[in-house]
Amino acid sequence: MSRKSLRVDDSLETYLEELLAEEPDVLVRLRDETSRLEYANMQIGWEQGRLMTLLLRCLGAQNTIEIGVFTGYSTLVTALALPDTGRVVACDINEEWTGIATRYWREAGVAGKIDLRIGPASDTLDVMIADGEAASYDFAFIDADKTGYDTYYERCLELLRPGGLIAIDNALWDGAVADAADDSADTRAIRALNTRIARDPRVEAFLAPVGDGVHLAWKR
Repeated sequence: MSRKSLRVDDSLETYLEELLAEEPDVLVRLRDETSRLEYANMQIGWEQGRLMTLLLRCLGAQNTIEIGVFTGYSTLVTALALPDTGRVVACDINEEWTGIATRYWREAGVAGKIDLRIGPASDTLDVMIADGEAASYDFAFIDADKTGYDTYYERCLELLRPGGLIAIDNALWDGAVADAADDSADTRAIRALNTRIARDPRVEAFLAPVGDGVHLAWKR
């Protein structure tokens, strides 16, 4: 038996897709509308959404944070996985994209679970900490500007309860993190945070090769 992860070719990808739980129709339609936008590649896929759903349910999550909403697919995945008493504090700076998101949240009947906050996420997180919300969240999903990842990670770690989980998207950055010749600011930021999380004694971590890479950090 190999000690390395199996490489996923097209036939194995098809097999995995056949076993994947059916994507809810509202998510299918949101993904389809988003696919026509210029920055459609920023949206996560259903494979990653399904992983998030399972993680949220395993955690028994009630209170969650999302940094980077875009058109709201991952926010909707989260809200659908939460109980009726759950909530998502969703942070973004773009009212046009989040305008699309809110339409689908209302249609899915989960808009009441989502607290959308427009403005720099670092400011929103600082206010939450100042308001005494430290150690009161179960889950955080970070998928925003890559050079801000380190700041978001630190703030979310403070807001998470012990036993809470942070999921950081684009942790493999289309393979660029392993390319020594790629010295872009975004790649450096992701590479540095990956190393930091792997060595952080405050968490237990695993970088999962799902989608574009999801770095999972469980707070001790």
